Amino acid sequence: MPFEKYQPFAPISLPDRVWPGVVLSTPPRWCSVDLRDGNQALIDPMNVDEKLRLFELLLEVGFVEIEVGFPAASQPDFDFIRMIIDSGMIPDGVAIQVLCQAREELIAKTVEAIDGAPQAIFHLYNSTSELQRRVVFQLDRQGVIDLAVAGTELVKDGIRGLSTDVTLEYSPESFTGTELDFAVEISAAVADCWGATADQPMIVNLPSTVEMATPNIYADQIEWFCREFPDRERICVSLHTHNDRGTGVAATELALMAGAQRVEGTLFGNGERTGNCDIVTVAMNLFSQGVDPELDLRDMPRIRQTVEEINKLPVHERHPYAGDLVFTAFSGSHQDAIKKGMSRVGTADGQKWEVPYLPIDPVDVGSSYKETVRVNSQSGKGGVGFILEEHFGVSLPRDMLVEFSKVVQNMTESLDREIRADEIYSTLIETYQIDEPYCLIDYEIEHHSGRDSCRAQLRIPDGQVRVAGEGSGPIEAFVNAMVETLNEPLNIIDFHEHALDTGKDATAICIVAIDVPDSAIPRCYGIGLSTNTVTASLTAIVSAVNRRWRGVA
Repeated sequence: MPFEKYQPFAPISLPDRVWPGVVLSTPPRWCSVDLRDGNQALIDPMNVDEKLRLFELLLEVGFVEIEVGFPAASQPDFDFIRMIIDSGMIPDGVAIQVLCQAREELIAKTVEAIDGAPQAIFHLYNSTSELQRRVVFQLDRQGVIDLAVAGTELVKDGIRGLSTDVTLEYSPESFTGTELDFAVEISAAVADCWGATADQPMIVNLPSTVEMATPNIYADQIEWFCREFPDRERICVSLHTHNDRGTGVAATELALMAGAQRVEGTLFGNGERTGNCDIVTVAMNLFSQGVDPELDLRDMPRIRQTVEEINKLPVHERHPYAGDLVFTAFSGSHQDAIKKGMSRVGTADGQKWEVPYLPIDPVDVGSSYKETVRVNSQSGKGGVGFILEEHFGVSLPRDMLVEFSKVVQNMTESLDREIRADEIYSTLIETYQIDEPYCLIDYEIEHHSGRDSCRAQLRIPDGQVRVAGEGSGPIEAFVNAMVETLNEPLNIIDFHEHALDTGKDATAICIVAIDVPDSAIPRCYGIGLSTNTVTASLTAIVSAVNRRWRGVA
């Protein structure tokens, strides 16, 4: 690797920085740039219908500042902006934002695009980094300042006749590569020209156009800028991070700690090159700390599906909070911890969300507890038990769960894939509900003198047999009847019964364990299912006996 051709980014001299001790307790102002930055990063840009669908989604989520396009650079953007204005599709309290370079002809076209909007943010920018000044514009500092101020004057002149309430946003593009004193100087010159005041502040957007260093350095840059900007209260400091180093979210969070008030980004981070700040992740990170993000992300699956359909780009399965597998554990130890944590939710000791491996409740973003655990060859008894309980209402005794988990483990290794919930359940029934060599065909229970008698008909390999016995209840009566037929002891050493659903036709499941004399395995389990609890119990006993005969305990 030719590492010698690259040079490290110089750190910021800020020994008395305060941002590391700041705790975020309020959300920033959010501005979605999906329709502009996100759109221009797509292989197939959105058509008007797709833009409208995404615009409506952003409104539903709760954005009140939405960058809707670059009207001077794109006729489809211009037409879309005119459509939502002329059709009255912008709700009260929502400001549309438009991007424009500091060039006269582009400014005039952009002013025309926003005419008639209730509120608009005119986002003016020009690049300010030393590299861009030297290589692209071949201008000195003053020349770049003159360009920005001239553009600001043109915006002021252009909007004079508009009924639209216009806020100016200025971006010293490539801020991360701009000398900090120059970033302050040019932004202050624009604020002076615009006439920004504490009562009517403008937005100064400090983009990490290209990530050039670690997130802490970006935070230092933001804190330095906020300290040194004259009359700081006359501007709202905004962020627009990219993800070239994979730290766009972290840079945004640290920069908010450093004094920024506003965040521009996209849902799920789609943007040029490696992407923009992922607003969903930043908002949900706040949510996970008990801070209201003031965005409605409760139906995350629908939000994700809509964005995927419009962008024609998938959201990764491991994407924080939104991916298909983000709440899913395959590891056996993880599954066991989740199962134990979930058992405490809603109890006196579990009023706050405290479940190992799950930073938030999946239900809060439209997911399900049932999807938190899935089973493959890495899983253990905790995962199997969780799936049976959450999907089917079946709670296995611990010894039986340990035994059955080995069956599932063998399945995953044999099939070399994940095992679905329905496959686990059907395997449980196939393993523990056995009707050979004995099969219960019919039975009668009679009550007399405080005792029960049982007459049952069983199928055996050679035909059928009738058995009869008495006991203190129907189960004991049936066991005694079986003992006469088996001519050997039959002792029930574990018994569990519960309903799998509700209503008069609810199915009951009975789990029975019988002892296995002269065996290293002390018990043999059987299962019975029926809408009649007695039938379920007797079937479970027969199944356990059959498994003992087969020697599969």
